[in-house]
Parts: sequence; C-alpha cells; structure tokens
Amino acid sequence: MSKNVIRSITAIAVLFCLVWLVGLGWAVGEYYAGKPEKVPERTTEKTEVKSKKGLNIVALGDSLTRGTGDETGKGYVGVLMDEIKEKTKGPVQLTNLGINGQRSDQLRKQVQEKEVGRQIEKADLVLVTIGGNDLFRGGQAIMDFGNDDIATIEKKYLENLKAIFEQIRKNNPDANVFFIGLYNPFINLDQGKEMSKVVRHWNYDSAEVSAAFPKIIFVPTFDLFELKVNDYLYSDKFHPNSKGYRLIAERVASLLTW
Repeated sequence: MSKNVIRSITAIAVLFCLVWLVGLGWAVGEYYAGKPEKVPERTTEKTEVKSKKGLNIVALGDSLTRGTGDETGKGYVGVLMDEIKEKTKGPVQLTNLGINGQRSDQLRKQVQEKEVGRQIEKADLVLVTIGGNDLFRGGQAIMDFGNDDIATIEKKYLENLKAIFEQIRKNNPDANVFFIGLYNPFINLDQGKEMSKVVRHWNYDSAEVSAAFPKIIFVPTFDLFELKVNDYLYSDKFHPNSKGYRLIAERVASLLTW
C-alpha cells in the first residue's frame, strides 16, 4: 500500500474523530444547558390504618364472644377493646352480637339478618368465634370422638363456615376478620389426647376455609391452653376464665397493625 493511500486513510480517520468529539461536546453542552427533568420526590406519607372517625368492631359467635366464664365480665372481646383503645386516637365502638350456645348453622342464619348485615357493613374489624358447640356438644364429643358422627358434623360445620364468610364478605369486602380457633378443654381427661387430635384436625380444616377468603385470618388458640389448661379454665372446665380470655385477646392483638 502506497504512502499516499495510508496518509489519506489516516486523514479521513482523524477527521471523523474530530467530528465525533465536536458532536459529543455539543450533546453534553445541550444536556447541562437545558432544564433537567424533575425527579419525583420520595413519598413519606403512611396509610393510616384507623379511620379518623373511629373504629367500628363487630363481634359474632358463641359464648366465647359473650365472655362466659370471665369473672371480670370482659371476655376476650372486652380485653381486646382495652388494648385497642390504648393504641388508637379515635373512638372505638363495639357491637357484640354473640349468643351463648350458638352453633354454626345458627350463626349462618344470623349473619343473613338485615340488621346484622348492616352492622357488618360498617365494621372495620369483625371478630368470630364459632364451632365449639358443633364439635363438643356440651361434652358429648369426648364420649364419641372416634365415631363417624364427628366427620359428618365437621362436614356440615365447614359448609356453614364457608357460607358465613361468604355473607360477611358480601356485606363488607374490606374489613379484617379474625376467626378464633378452638382449644381442647378436655386435654387432661383420659381421652384428652385423642380429643386433641380431633381438635387439631378441626382447626386445620377451619383454617383452610378461612384462607380461601381475603383478609380473613385464622387465630390459633390450641397451643395457649395445651400445657396448663386447668389454669385457664372457668369452674365449668369448659369456658376460659379471665386468664384464658386474656391469652386469646393478646393473641389477636399481636396480629393487629397500627
């Protein structure tokens, strides 16, 4: 290749390099001379969990919702109310619709009532205890826990539970619902361990139904009573005493966020 050709190629390359450098300098100058795009500010606002107008709580279910056995008369609902009032700035209103002895089929009918539906509709928080009377039947379950009757009873209960949650969600799709699981009050009896297996299975199936619905939280209580059940039971050896109810309330309170 002749020296003239090499010089020509070199000259062209140098020329292209100069053009590229000039273009780069012009582009950089335009970038810094122009008005930069505004960078969005990082938001620090937090979503307030509680309504400024206050918090509405609706409690549904059986004698545990009523607080039967609590010497103070509060039950877990009352203790939980005290906890919430300490942490919230606004007023807290409670509507306790629990009925002693209520079963799941009865609660299923209750939540379909117009006035009950209206209360659920305006609730921020719904508390539910149900199933103990279906399973234990006043202590009868400890006598026939091994029978096929338990499976039949549970099947009907789960159908009712699903219908109850469907109705609650129909009335109020947004409220947090806390569904309290069962403990075994008969754990210290001769057949207590076998009954514990039944209760654990019952709770597992109940939790599965709960999990199928948004914002319905199953709250386990079996472990709270398992080791010292007699310390937390009322004199009827079935309902919780004030200590037992406090354990349940504290478990629910631990799941609340503020």
